[in-house]
Amino acid sequence: MSVPVDHQLVKRFRQDAGDRIAEQRRLDQVSGVTPMSGEDERQYARAVIAQILEEYARIEINAGRTPLDADTEEKYAAAVHAALFGVGRLQPLLDDPEVENIDINGYDQVFVGYADGRETKGDPVAETDEELIELIQILGAYSGLSSRPFDSANPQLDLRLPDGSRLSAVMDVTRRPALSIRRARMGKVFMSDLVGNGTVTPEVAHFMACAVRARKNIMIAGATNAGKTTLLRALANEIPPHERLVTVERALELGLDQYADLHPNVVAFEERLPNSEGQGQISMAELVRRSLRMNPSRVIVGEVLGDEIVTMLNAMSQGNDGSLSTIHANSSSEVFNRISTYALQATERLPIEASQMLVAGAVNFVVFIQRRNNYQTGGKLQRMVTSVREVNGVDGRVLSSEVFAEAANGQVVAHAPIACMDDLAVFGYRPAGQWG
Repeated sequence: MSVPVDHQLVKRFRQDAGDRIAEQRRLDQVSGVTPMSGEDERQYARAVIAQILEEYARIEINAGRTPLDADTEEKYAAAVHAALFGVGRLQPLLDDPEVENIDINGYDQVFVGYADGRETKGDPVAETDEELIELIQILGAYSGLSSRPFDSANPQLDLRLPDGSRLSAVMDVTRRPALSIRRARMGKVFMSDLVGNGTVTPEVAHFMACAVRARKNIMIAGATNAGKTTLLRALANEIPPHERLVTVERALELGLDQYADLHPNVVAFEERLPNSEGQGQISMAELVRRSLRMNPSRVIVGEVLGDEIVTMLNAMSQGNDGSLSTIHANSSSEVFNRISTYALQATERLPIEASQMLVAGAVNFVVFIQRRNNYQTGGKLQRMVTSVREVNGVDGRVLSSEVFAEAANGQVVAHAPIACMDDLAVFGYRPAGQWG
């Protein structure tokens, strides 16, 4: 019968394994051997861990104690490997396909949200808050394109975990270190998947796929955790594989460059934070500007949160058609005011009238996705595209029409005629019925 994993023992094994791997790296360097690749090092680590566990079993037998059984030994091997290369005691939660969100308010206050809407309290993920901070620091050092510090001088951290999940952590501005992990449960996702789980209706999915192929500029709007990034991935997968994509993100999350069969030509940009001396920062706005010099077919901005909006809208209106991005908003109509607010705060200090003109010349459609709570869906968590708005022009403010809207019966239906119908028809769009 297997016994629970002793995390102090895991910590000891991890230290031993880490020391042996570091020594092997040193020996390779001294002898001029080519350094191990990441995958080679993981394989080597597995052999080292097996050796450590074998030595531990001999010690236990010599001391007259019962050694670990095979099942328990496998648990220890997985835990040590996760501590070295994964996310430590968070790994079992990330391995569970039904886990959607993990919120941690100190090492022993762990709250787990599941895809079906359940919320449960989880086991501690460390022995102390200090150990939790150490875990986050290790993740910051090895995730993304550059090391991201997490300490008193840098009390905020955003990064993408190896499985694609998004981690956000803070310290010193809260009583205890806190972090939230939003799972990327659907990595390689297509519009058919979103139709299958009820996120979009077949008609809206058909419309959006044709809009992408027709190179319409689309902004996906919604609240936090509404499913904007998943919808963006699905729309991006409607882009023909011969096109060159440049993605710009605060922390790598989209992962379009990981699927060469769908997108063989992708450059993924990640914002770089300043170092401890305040040097070396490369902002989102700079990256969007840089992306235009990289010969992109399309520019995809993972999430618009600040002054990069002006650069992005300029890019959209200057011939980079077919761009995609996401933005936080509470409705499809609110997006235009949200953009104006960002533009007013940007370095350019665009007045509202100017930003509204820029939006009208750059954005074709706004897609609003909503996360329905348990009361609205009879106990089941549901994400739904409930509104699609077409930009028609400007008259002091952005003029738009809601071409798809939610009817009284909860169904999302065609609501107004689409002005660019001829453009979409060239790429196969055939409306299912008349607008209401």
